[in-house]
Amino acid sequence: MKEWPKCGTSGGASYTPRYMLLVVQKFGGTSLADADRIRKVACRVVETYRAGNNVVVVVSAMGKSTDALVNLATEITDTPHPREMDMLLTAGERISMALVAMAIEAHGVPAVSFTGSQAGILTTADHGRAEILDIRAFRVQESLDEGKVAIVAGFQGVSPDSKDVTTLGRGGSDATAVALAASLGADLCEIYTDVDGVFTADPRVELAARKLEELTFEEMLELANAGAGVLMPRSVEFGIRYNIPIHVRSSFHDGEGTWVKEETMEEPIIRAIAHDDSGAKLTVHGVPDQPGIAAAVFEPMGAAGVNVDMIVQNVSSQGVTDISFTVPASSADAAVEVAERVASEIGATGVDLDKGISKITVVGAGMKSESGVAAEMFGILSASGVNIEMISTSTIRISCIIRSEDTQTAIEALHRELIGERS
Repeated sequence: MKEWPKCGTSGGASYTPRYMLLVVQKFGGTSLADADRIRKVACRVVETYRAGNNVVVVVSAMGKSTDALVNLATEITDTPHPREMDMLLTAGERISMALVAMAIEAHGVPAVSFTGSQAGILTTADHGRAEILDIRAFRVQESLDEGKVAIVAGFQGVSPDSKDVTTLGRGGSDATAVALAASLGADLCEIYTDVDGVFTADPRVELAARKLEELTFEEMLELANAGAGVLMPRSVEFGIRYNIPIHVRSSFHDGEGTWVKEETMEEPIIRAIAHDDSGAKLTVHGVPDQPGIAAAVFEPMGAAGVNVDMIVQNVSSQGVTDISFTVPASSADAAVEVAERVASEIGATGVDLDKGISKITVVGAGMKSESGVAAEMFGILSASGVNIEMISTSTIRISCIIRSEDTQTAIEALHRELIGERS
């Protein structure tokens, strides 16, 4: 007979409507990697429920099962149909939701699972990168009203136009969780993961990185867009739009994680450092310096689905200039194809692709009222022998493109000088 974890009060306590909070809890693939971890997730959910809360659970696929499905598809064909890929990949979350529901029911707590479409998650028809349009969570709400825990498959929805199953892209379960929290009027959304929270830098790169107790939505969105993989950017956007507090915490212990919310007690000048080595830099050489040329270069990129990040145009010389820009490495080949076609059309002299780059970003709400941060950052990198190739800024962010081999040196120096001294 299986030894089940003890969760809250023993036995199957009868349901009484005495809810304190409506909580959405999202569990990632690492948290659901095997039967033992699924039982521990169920235990955590049961404890939250028996504390008097209404609970909605959003689940990812188990462990690396999504990667396994992708690999299986590529063994079948080099060009899997996007619709069928979505049908295939959504199977992982359906397995998780059913197993989690069974594990919760084993503790005597009523639970019911829903696919994304059953939960009323309506999306665009873009397979592999759909966006949530609306959530009509009537069945989820009915289950909550009946005193049940509702488990929803993350990462997926349905297009009301095509009636086909869709997926939201990598990290889409985060977006599912926060969007559901907004739709249901939840009090908070807990994102359970394999790390303790959001850190001042990637602890795998910077050993002195420490867990943050809190940060603003604005800061988290900048960090997510800059490569911090803790939260999907779209999930933070939902949090901002509907003011849903997000608690990023470990699924392996009960300690506090990091709160992401509208305002924080303090606004340090630099809150954290993020890095992203998954980009590539394209340079279009010898571009005629005349009106409309930038549009001629970047409109076809957008039409081809290439996401352009940082852009730099050099000073014109003899009527021509160079334009450099960064794109995800996964889109580099498509970007080169578009750039070479455009270069031929506008009379540019050539296109170069550079995959040996890394983006380093410092983020802090305190930068809004503090001058000289950019100069300080550039000075630190210079003193460390790190060359800056491109720069981009916002009111609370400074990003630099550097050589990928300088990433560790840059992060260690910036963390030591900008965060370590001010902790």
